[in-house]
Amino acid sequence: MNFRLTTPVAFIVFNRPETTIKVFEQIRIAKPERLLLIADGPRPNKNGEIEKCREVKKIVENIDWECKVLKNYSEINLGCKKRISSGLQWVFENADEAIILEDDCLPDPTFFRYCQEVLEKYRNDDRIMHISGTNVHLSQDSTANSYYFSKYPHVWGWATWKRAFQNYDVDMRDWPKYRDRKLLNKIISDAWYRKYLVDVLNDINKGYVDTWDYQWNYAIWKNKGLCVSPNRNLISNIGFGAGATHTPKKSIFADRNTYNLRFPLAHPQRISSDLEKDRAEDILNRADWKYKYLPYPLFKGLKSIRRIVRQVK
Repeated sequence: MNFRLTTPVAFIVFNRPETTIKVFEQIRIAKPERLLLIADGPRPNKNGEIEKCREVKKIVENIDWECKVLKNYSEINLGCKKRISSGLQWVFENADEAIILEDDCLPDPTFFRYCQEVLEKYRNDDRIMHISGTNVHLSQDSTANSYYFSKYPHVWGWATWKRAFQNYDVDMRDWPKYRDRKLLNKIISDAWYRKYLVDVLNDINKGYVDTWDYQWNYAIWKNKGLCVSPNRNLISNIGFGAGATHTPKKSIFADRNTYNLRFPLAHPQRISSDLEKDRAEDILNRADWKYKYLPYPLFKGLKSIRRIVRQVK
């Protein structure tokens, strides 16, 4: 009842007023003292997008509590990679730590207090680089601890520190060196999922993929960082389907239930990755891919053909 959200909240929005208003309502209830707004500009070839982007900004600027608001809006469309990466760089030019939400990541109310308390606890511990709000495991853990440590950073509702984010390079310029040293062999136990990640990171390094988040995974893995994951899911991704940039197909992780965390938090005694949960997550990631897509070799082949066609054009 006496909780005050003093940690800055960064809210990343674009063109989806129907999800933005739901997420913003939870931010409004939490009443952060500082709100950093990041918005991309409309695409000139998309009918009605100017109006949708304008409507989204109207939603997030309707502040009815005492709050310092900073805005980082792009007038032109930068795309997912440049807009979110540049927006996050701006966030950490203005804050030493922050809670970050995108317009389709609907938080449980306890998500904000959980992030703030964990940010404070590990503020000066360089081993910890990321705090996730998402628990991907389909059965929710009821163990005594409120969270566990993982190698996986989930970005559907998350938090971090400037000291950790300074390791982020959106272009992953040193990836070939770490790839050739087989960095992921020591991190990802499932060979199939590891091969998929190497392919994706190769494509990002070559500039083929318009995304920002795998680069953050890589920064954490390269620096042997740990991620905090809640034992109960605190974020529901409500953005899968038509209109989504990277999640147009349904997923086993879409629209999941959220649960309250109890306070005070019960902290683990040992700071080390939970290998059992990470192995289980490897299996879930493979299952989710098979749920959404064609068999991987065929998908990879079709993706290569599409890339060649675009280059010819």
